[in-house]
Amino acid sequence: RPFYFSSVTESQEDKGTVDYLMDIALQSGLDSRYIQLEQIGDIDGQLVDLEGYPIQGLFKLYPWEFMLQEEFASTILSSDTRFLEPLWKLLLSNKGILPLLWQKYQGHPNLLPAFFDDGKTALNPGWVRKPLFSREGANVELITPQGEKLQQGGPYTDSGYIRQAFAPLPRFGDSYTLIGSWVVGDLAAGIGIREDNSLITKDSSRFLPHIILD
Repeated sequence: RPFYFSSVTESQEDKGTVDYLMDIALQSGLDSRYIQLEQIGDIDGQLVDLEGYPIQGLFKLYPWEFMLQEEFASTILSSDTRFLEPLWKLLLSNKGILPLLWQKYQGHPNLLPAFFDDGKTALNPGWVRKPLFSREGANVELITPQGEKLQQGGPYTDSGYIRQAFAPLPRFGDSYTLIGSWVVGDLAAGIGIREDNSLITKDSSRFLPHIILD
């Protein structure tokens, strides 16, 4: 049965990313089709395409918290659809996991001190305030230990917030650099390098091509 790729109509950037992934799937021999997220329906407890065929497999470039607000949300759990990424990834996209991890593993070298916003007095100057659900720097506020303040606007004004200890990004010239890394199982599977002229990495940040040499 076909595997479906999906994104929202209004984002051409997301559509381009999904087209690239679908092309790779087609080259590997996987029967793949594209469907706009707004075109997904539900019949008899199953997610279906425009022709009423059940969607057995779906990659959607769309946040899970938004998916749960769609008209077909009540069908997600009852359907036979297998999602990439799976529903449990919703936990990792919620920054509320950061204070919980710090509470359980305080002092771990891979964690920064983090607290829910009602515990803001727990951090001295030198913190970052982030919405529970936020992407690409939206609605992030920070104050450095030296007192420099930065704030980025955005649509995530209705969710709760966390505060996390400030960890300065490395700076090369006039750019601050952020590495995003992927792990599959317990093995490193790739990195992406982004840079911005601000300490807050935004949707307008530059994505840097790179090569790893032995």
